Amino acid sequence: MIKVKLSDWKFDHQMDEAYKALRTNIQFCGADKKVIALTSCTPNEGKSSVAFNLAASLAESGKSVLLIDADLRKSVMMGRVSVDQEVMGLAHYLSKQAKLSDVICATTLPKFHIIFSGIVPPNPAELLGNRLFKDMIRVVRDVYDYVIVDTPPLGIIIDSAIIADSCDGSVIVIEAGTISYRFVQEVKDQLAKSNCPILGTILNKVDYSKAGTYGHYGKYGKYGKYGKYGKYGSYGDYGESSK
Repeated sequence: MIKVKLSDWKFDHQMDEAYKALRTNIQFCGADKKVIALTSCTPNEGKSSVAFNLAASLAESGKSVLLIDADLRKSVMMGRVSVDQEVMGLAHYLSKQAKLSDVICATTLPKFHIIFSGIVPPNPAELLGNRLFKDMIRVVRDVYDYVIVDTPPLGIIIDSAIIADSCDGSVIVIEAGTISYRFVQEVKDQLAKSNCPILGTILNKVDYSKAGTYGHYGKYGKYGKYGKYGKYGSYGDYGESSK
């Protein structure tokens, strides 16, 4: 098993408290909610950062966690790690170019494993909808306490709904002050069609300097930013629409 070095996962106090609250909320959703998909309305809302940091926080609490990078179109997850060799990923497994054991990477954080997206395939939706993906989820749910699945933005691509059909629950990450209520409702309705329970939403990139403080604990709960890890360029400019 290849081992990769995490390059950016340590939290400051504010983020640490926020992710502790988030992982507690996830755990209170029930023991049957083990495989959880994260999506968003548009690119650059911070979804992948939240998925990565949530998985790391769960692992830090002693849970065994697998993070699956299921954004086969425009992944940014490799920017989170340092690796000195070729890494095969989900696309390799789904296209039968690698075994499942070949695409699971250990990390420098104990109990935290990652499956990266791998090469960009010409048919991502078809790969995610095939039997191999469902079989993989069935296998890993029996091995790990939690499986966190990072999916593409549902507001511009259908892949997330396909993935959610194999998951126990889903969460929508929303960037504060940029996404309209109507747009979120449209994404929620689309996600509901997958018959995957929606566990809740995460309001990301909140400017707490304008929201005051909570006692001596200071400002509470920014989950971090996503932009420095790249842009979803291949998806076009959907996120800049008037919605």
